[in-house]
Amino acid sequence: MADPLHQFKIEPLIDFGTVNLPVVGEQQIAFTNSHLAMTIAFGLVVLFLQLVTANAKVVPTRTQAAGETLFGMIDGLVDSIIGHDGRKLFPFVFTVFTFILAMNFIGLFLTFTATSQIAVTATFGVLTILLVLIIGFAKHGLGFFKLFVPSGVPWPVLPFVIIIEFVSFLLRPVTLTLRLFGNMMGGHVALKVFAGFVVVGVGGAVGLLGIPIALLSMGMTVGLTALEFLVAFLQAFVFAVLTCIYLNDVVNLGHGH
Repeated sequence: MADPLHQFKIEPLIDFGTVNLPVVGEQQIAFTNSHLAMTIAFGLVVLFLQLVTANAKVVPTRTQAAGETLFGMIDGLVDSIIGHDGRKLFPFVFTVFTFILAMNFIGLFLTFTATSQIAVTATFGVLTILLVLIIGFAKHGLGFFKLFVPSGVPWPVLPFVIIIEFVSFLLRPVTLTLRLFGNMMGGHVALKVFAGFVVVGVGGAVGLLGIPIALLSMGMTVGLTALEFLVAFLQAFVFAVLTCIYLNDVVNLGHGH
C-alpha cells in the first residue's frame, strides 16, 4: 500500500540552485509543487472574480450569482461580528477566505494540498495576528493591553486572569495554524488509506475477502470524498469566522458594536 504521507512531500519542480544565508546556512531555492498549487489557486480566484464582476447584469448569471453569494456571506459575517467598522477589514477577510477555499478545493483534484503544509497555514495565522496587533496599537495605543484585563474580575484573581488571557492571545495563531493544517492533512490521509485498501482488495492480496474489502473501501472513499468537499469549505469559513472574532476584539475593544 502506498505511503499515505507521500502526497504531502514537497518536490522541487524548477531548481534555482542554492544560496548561503546568515544563521540558517545553505538553502535550496526552487519552484515547488506547493508553489504551483498556490499559484493555481491564486489564478483561479482572480479569474473567478473577474468573471463575476465583468459584464455584471441585473439578472445574474450562475457565475455571478455564485460570486455574489460568497461576497454576501462574508460581508454579512464581517458586519454581524465586527459591525460597521468592520467594512474596512472586509477585503482582508474575503481574500483570506477565497484563497484558502481555492487551495482546499484544488487539493481535492490535484495530488498536492498547499493547506496541508504547516508553513502555509502558519503564514495565514501570523498575518491575521499581525493585523490584529497593528489595528490594536494604531487605534488604542497602550490601551490595547486592556484586552487582557476583563472587566468585573475581582482583584485577588485578576493577575491570574491576565496571564491566562495573555497566553490565550499568544495561542491564537497556533490554533489558526493547526486547525486548518490538521483537518486538511487528516482528511487526505484517510482518503489515501481507504483508496489503498481498494487497490489491495482488487489485487487479490487477501484472497476471497478481496472483493468485499474493495467494495466497502470504495464506498468509504466516495463518502469521505464528499465529506472532504464539505470540510474544505467549512475550514475556510471557520478561518474567516475566527479572523473576524479576533479583529473584533481590537476594533471594538471594551464595548460592543
